[in-house]
Amino acid sequence: MSKAERTERLRRLREEALLGGGEKRIRAQHEKGKLTARERIAVLLDEGSFEELDMFVTHRTTDFGMAERKVLGDGVVTGSGRIDGRSVFVFSQDFTVFGGSLSEAYAGKICKVMDLAMKVGVPVIGLNDSGGARIQEGVRSLGGYADIFLRNTLASGVIPQISAIMGPCAGGAVYSPAITDFVVMVEGTSYMYVTGPDVVKTVTHEEVSHEDLGGASAHSTKSGIAHFTARDDEAALHLIHELLSYLPLNNMEDPPFLETGDDPERREAGLDEIIPDDTSKPYDMKELLRMVVDGGRFLEVQPHYAENLIVGFARIGGQSIGIVANQPAVLAGTLDIKASLKGARFVRFCDCFNIPVITFEDVPGFLPGTTQEHGGIIKHGAKLLYAYCEATVPKITVITRKAYGGAYDVMNSKHVRGDFNFAWPTAEIAVMGPRGAVKIIYRSELAESKDPAALEERLVAEYTEKFANPYTAAEVGFVDEVIEPLETRPKLYRALQLLRTKQDQNPSKKHGNIPL
Repeated sequence: MSKAERTERLRRLREEALLGGGEKRIRAQHEKGKLTARERIAVLLDEGSFEELDMFVTHRTTDFGMAERKVLGDGVVTGSGRIDGRSVFVFSQDFTVFGGSLSEAYAGKICKVMDLAMKVGVPVIGLNDSGGARIQEGVRSLGGYADIFLRNTLASGVIPQISAIMGPCAGGAVYSPAITDFVVMVEGTSYMYVTGPDVVKTVTHEEVSHEDLGGASAHSTKSGIAHFTARDDEAALHLIHELLSYLPLNNMEDPPFLETGDDPERREAGLDEIIPDDTSKPYDMKELLRMVVDGGRFLEVQPHYAENLIVGFARIGGQSIGIVANQPAVLAGTLDIKASLKGARFVRFCDCFNIPVITFEDVPGFLPGTTQEHGGIIKHGAKLLYAYCEATVPKITVITRKAYGGAYDVMNSKHVRGDFNFAWPTAEIAVMGPRGAVKIIYRSELAESKDPAALEERLVAEYTEKFANPYTAAEVGFVDEVIEPLETRPKLYRALQLLRTKQDQNPSKKHGNIPL
């Protein structure tokens, strides 16, 4: 065979591999409103940057007639590329080849890029669209999943891992995305579950659709598994672009700086008006955040799950930050089980990747009730406390209004190594609200009074004057500075600049035992 013939053979094989499962299956993919595996990579990565690996890998199964059914690439496209000029590794499952089902060889391709990503120190992005384990391969397929799970676990906290669910993801396949840092789901065309509707019907006699059981809506509002949802494949891929813009390539780097053109010393007069005079009235914390961060841009994480706590990414003075904030407009901003889990996971991610955490606090306490207590609010609330305590990144808190009880301690108080703790003049820092405190402290006096209502009002006013302000905490150094609301942005910017060289560490240990 001549050199020209050898080159022609290579080109022919490449063309064959690019077709995946063939034109018919590609058309079927498009008819479902989905891009193909290679089209997704083309949208995700900078133009011309993709370097493919293992294009000619095929499965090694001979049973069930599989020896005659081999497709180059074997159902997953893997390689490296760049996003906004920064390197990443990617794997994109190809539903046109055996329904995207995972074989031993397919798993090996994924493991190879994950191993390389760890060596190089860059993120891994997985585009999931698979029918699950390849049944014809039996335990070898299951072993392939476990090989991936191990790498997900070892990479956790070392390199960012992002999963996009762009089709089915069922059975053992769901655990890899669950271990990764962020999950993006496409509305209407993606779903995740351990067991499908047919098995659910057989075991529990429940009638449920794929969408209701494990669709984007279910996982973004009920389970909290999906951090983001997008209307279609392209929107999901562009969302990954935005997310990565806030993240470092690995745990040894600082997050990327981006000049936004927004004056870091900007004083926002609108902040002076945002807190209602009536402390029982809600306000929208998101409106407050938009006034503080660069250009009003805030990438909220899990926006439809545990809405009483807000978490997400933004910038101040071009520096990437993570924000955790109580939302007084939902459940009065109380902490419950879901909010505690949401906050703990986010704080720990930021700590893994050197992203400063800024906390905006307006919390009347933990949500009471038998559902919360029996559901384990004690241990789940402790997870958020644990996350703040162990975090060594710069940690700044702004108390805007209420900071009551144990929730005051949890929300990055000075006592859990908060670096700078600011309070607005409207802050109320106490064990509990004035009226509740009065009813406990003065129980006997109120019971014996001829006019308990008048006495209660007088005592509430006295307690409010003494404790429902930030100055008692400031007297003992639990608040570093009481600031005017319009000063918030410049104060945060200066604190972040000062904390750039912060060094802190935890005691030497294998790992802690977070209250799971």
